[in-house]
Amino acid sequence: MMHLVLHSVRLTGFADTPAIARRFELPQSAVEEALRDAEARGWTTYSSFAGTAGWSLTEAGRVENERLLAAELSDAEGGSGVREVYREFLPLNGLLQQACTDWQLRPTPADPLAANDHTDAAWDAGVLHELSAVDRALASITSRLTDVLPRFSGYDTRFSQALRRAAAGETSWIDRSDVDSCHRVWFELHEDLLATLNLKRGDEP
Repeated sequence: MMHLVLHSVRLTGFADTPAIARRFELPQSAVEEALRDAEARGWTTYSSFAGTAGWSLTEAGRVENERLLAAELSDAEGGSGVREVYREFLPLNGLLQQACTDWQLRPTPADPLAANDHTDAAWDAGVLHELSAVDRALASITSRLTDVLPRFSGYDTRFSQALRRAAAGETSWIDRSDVDSCHRVWFELHEDLLATLNLKRGDEP
């Protein structure tokens, strides 16, 4: 369980115990115990500010997280498959980033960095079309990853749900960080792949 608890903390970034437990549908009491154990080992730290409190990984915790993930991947004998998926992920990552930029900005002749006020239906429809292509590709990616490591399940459904809400007019579900938006789901998947393969952003697989 420890590898899932540490990994949940890494993927959520900063979260309370219930949120960490929900990430992989783990019993909250067992997660609390594991977090306290990890804190004693110097892998996690609990802090609070601005009325919020939660757990985060220490640098030693990141190292241990990556060690445990490497052992998991070795046991599954799936390293080559995950690396192949990551190579296919990278061009989609560029498409996703451009789509999120276009969702935030709609250049005008007078201002190339003008904010997108979402009054141009054709512009927004173009962005949603690009994200729909990412959505279709994500279903295959998630399926192949889950065949190797079941903990990768759910990225495709979460992305699809966020995209549907955005298409229905809830514009924050494309790029907001405080909801399970398309960008947040994608960022988390990217971090998951990097951690699993022990890579840094920008590294080739």
